[in-house]
Amino acid sequence: MPPGASRVSNQAYNPQHDLHGTTRPGTRPPALLVDLYQLTMAQSYFAEGMHERPATFSLFARSLPPGWGYLVAAGLDDVLAYLEGFAFTDDELEYLGGTGLFQADFIAFLARVRFSGGVRAMPEGTLFFPDESVLEVAGPILEAQLAETIVLNEIHFQSLVAAKAARCVDVAAGRTLVDFSLRRTHRADAGMRVARSSFLAGFDATSNVLAGLEYGIPTAGTMAHSYIESFPDELEAFRAYCRAYPDRAILLVDTYDTVEGARRAAVVGRELAESGHRLLGVRLDSGDLPQLARDVRAVLDEAGLGDAIVFASGGMDERDIEGLLAAGAPIDGFGIGSRLGTVADSPYLDMAYKLVAFDGRPTLKLSGSTAMWPGAKQVWRVAAEDAYARDVLGLSGEDGPQGGEPMLVEVMRDGKRVALGSLVDARARCAAQRALLPERHRSPDAERYDVERTAGLVELRQQAVAEALLQHGSPPVA
Repeated sequence: MPPGASRVSNQAYNPQHDLHGTTRPGTRPPALLVDLYQLTMAQSYFAEGMHERPATFSLFARSLPPGWGYLVAAGLDDVLAYLEGFAFTDDELEYLGGTGLFQADFIAFLARVRFSGGVRAMPEGTLFFPDESVLEVAGPILEAQLAETIVLNEIHFQSLVAAKAARCVDVAAGRTLVDFSLRRTHRADAGMRVARSSFLAGFDATSNVLAGLEYGIPTAGTMAHSYIESFPDELEAFRAYCRAYPDRAILLVDTYDTVEGARRAAVVGRELAESGHRLLGVRLDSGDLPQLARDVRAVLDEAGLGDAIVFASGGMDERDIEGLLAAGAPIDGFGIGSRLGTVADSPYLDMAYKLVAFDGRPTLKLSGSTAMWPGAKQVWRVAAEDAYARDVLGLSGEDGPQGGEPMLVEVMRDGKRVALGSLVDARARCAAQRALLPERHRSPDAERYDVERTAGLVELRQQAVAEALLQHGSPPVA
């Protein structure tokens, strides 16, 4: 944990809280949390006797947001928990029967459906790039088709947030980062996922107390302006808070006049020191942050409170952090909220879950301007001189490039997990991989990382395109 984190957090990270990602029993989404067309296609597969034929679906992002150099795999734990517990309840089946869209024999079949397939995926915390399969689902086509909505929902959002958080970590250069997003995320469950994904990416703590319970993430917080305003005097507000937390107080100093607030915080800091305690720091939440940070730092230093931190918040993200540090602002930590929890600069990815093989043959979509890559795949990462040099996207049965590390691993077989990864493992993996990615791919305006295709993958695509055009080319004009 970067220097200063313990001065903000109020609990130590305990990996024992996080056995395998800590998806709590009973929290998996219901089977009906699915797009309608998944179910109508499933009924047709069933009626045509196709429902048990083998299929492989691949999940990938077609592109990155402007200026981004990478994404971070996250959300796999929620996906595996969902698949492992997949089942329709009696109430769900009764609802489907009442829609008039589904036959009784199909609904009776759904009552017995459990996910029996396999999943290969990049472990959480793995960096990935456009067109790379971050996850592949293989199994009976009906089951793999029904998995699409949740697979996309969980991996898309959590990977996007994790990458946004990692970009903040990249520019913060070891300064403390705390997730402040909960009040502005799109519903509470999104806030839970933001807390987990940002910690995975390298944040030090979250303000979300339930995330502390569920995931073992350190929790951190300061105070609100309402607390200061509820006292007739700012100095007395500071004293009252420090009576409650004599060794944990970070005082919000910008309710009225920021520099005067810092002077009052310094008075309380000296009083704490005289009684054997210590003021942790002050928080700035508005105004000209570079200048205010310098002024407040000077006030604290003059009062002999050089170890008290200056913490900043207020609608910022990685570009704001970069600008503040470039301006020389003496800020020790940042609370990152709305722009992280909503991924404000790029709230969605062009991520897709596509059928790449069915019943022994490769498949692909031909229309559109983006190339599709058929077949089950593998991604190899090649390093040179202690840094990542390139990735190679190829077929899962191919021999990878010399020295290439395979990124996709088996995580589920026959509907059961075969690999359990903890949040602390994912956090360490993300840090290690980012350290190996050259800085030019980690800056706020990153260069594109090189992803090559194997000759075998290119050849398979050419064959699949030729066969598809032969079978499905434009019909003759009557």
